[in-house]
Amino acid sequence: MADKSYPMTAEGKKKLEAELENLKKVKRPEVINRIKIARSFGDLSENSEYTSAKDEQSVVESRISQIIEMLQYANVIDTDEVASDEVSIGKKVTVQEDGEEPDVYTIVGAAESDPDNGKISNDSPIAKALLGKHTGDVVTVDTPVGSYDLTVKSVEVA
Repeated sequence: MADKSYPMTAEGKKKLEAELENLKKVKRPEVINRIKIARSFGDLSENSEYTSAKDEQSVVESRISQIIEMLQYANVIDTDEVASDEVSIGKKVTVQEDGEEPDVYTIVGAAESDPDNGKISNDSPIAKALLGKHTGDVVTVDTPVGSYDLTVKSVEVA
């Protein structure tokens, strides 16, 4: 397990730390309280409130464990250590496919991924093709449905 690494931005690490704090200090006590209340209803074998609360407890505890592991093996990427025009985690990249409008992506660690807001995981096909490339480079993105070329138009710190 020592070779496990979770690349992320400093902002992403702070968000995970805040989520962990909320889960431990707010969500966990709420769920424990729901379990206590549900127990007071009697027979646990047919108590849907109890079953629901226990299921939620499992989800909360799993997420806490997951975040603890990600933070333990976090690899915070310092964009200052990378050339200003090189694509890396923590950079905003403008790319364009021939004949199409430009797209803007922010490359982030998998834990921070939010495709609806333009934040793509470093494990995504587009990010894998772009990482290490520079402004002006043409890259081929391989996807399950085929390949296409993108031109890196600009790179900046996100």
